[in-house]
Amino acid sequence: MQHDAIILGGSYAGMAAALQLARARRRVLVIDAGQRRNRYAHASHGFLGRDGAAPGAIAAEAREQLLAYPTVAWVDGRAEAVSGTMDSFRIGLADGTVHHGRRVVLAIGLVDQLPDLPGLSERWGRSVFLCPYCDGYELDQQALGVLATGPSWFHQAMLIAEWGPTTVFTQDQTADSDQRSALTVRGVAIEEARVTAVEGEHATLVLADGRSVPVRGLFLVPRTRFANDLAGGLGCALEEGPMGPFIRTDGRKATSVPGVFACGDAARGAGSVSLAVGDGAMAGAAAHQSLVFPPAA
Repeated sequence: MQHDAIILGGSYAGMAAALQLARARRRVLVIDAGQRRNRYAHASHGFLGRDGAAPGAIAAEAREQLLAYPTVAWVDGRAEAVSGTMDSFRIGLADGTVHHGRRVVLAIGLVDQLPDLPGLSERWGRSVFLCPYCDGYELDQQALGVLATGPSWFHQAMLIAEWGPTTVFTQDQTADSDQRSALTVRGVAIEEARVTAVEGEHATLVLADGRSVPVRGLFLVPRTRFANDLAGGLGCALEEGPMGPFIRTDGRKATSVPGVFACGDAARGAGSVSLAVGDGAMAGAAAHQSLVFPPAA
């Protein structure tokens, strides 16, 4: 069976894309490996109408609504290869099955690569965060920390101070005089002793000199990678963002490969549930319209 569109990734962006196509009564297949990026978080914030809901509950309800459309099919599995051209794409899964589609929407997501610091990964999404708009409000303006992990540390330290008294742990990153002055104006303390572990109920930072600094929440900017290599296998053009590569798209979420669209975190270098859903809606509508109005050769 040939589908009008195959969505690779069934999280928020992928389901939003599938919904637009389903509402146009197109045959849609969603292939999902079940690894939502925000699966570690207890609650999702900043998504209008569902502020504070559990991420899994949002995803489960969205999937139930999507599968109520008779032209939508869903496969729990991992896509390992994509080949072909517009109107004739071939998707190979890890179990050996093959699916065919006229359009492809990449909603493959990203994987956060955290620093190798004892106690950090266990607290990811609970007391260690990336996005203050997603998690800052609930920290009640208590003591916060920023772990400098790359070139974005200064921007993040300046921003996080909006949510509470902040200390930036430089981790051997160099702060120049202008940065130090700006941080001082914002009331951000600078700690140059290296963090060696994270302990405690929330996030107590153990320093190399033996001191411990408790914070209610710790923020950092991790490096990211694609959840799979499908974009590269298709030959999609990429761009380098502050956290890692992302898929280049135009304003309608079309990639550099005809017939392939991309949405969500993997296609913007930053993300939230709100942004992912908006991206997916655009990608799904654009994929549908490309079926009605094929691009000129």
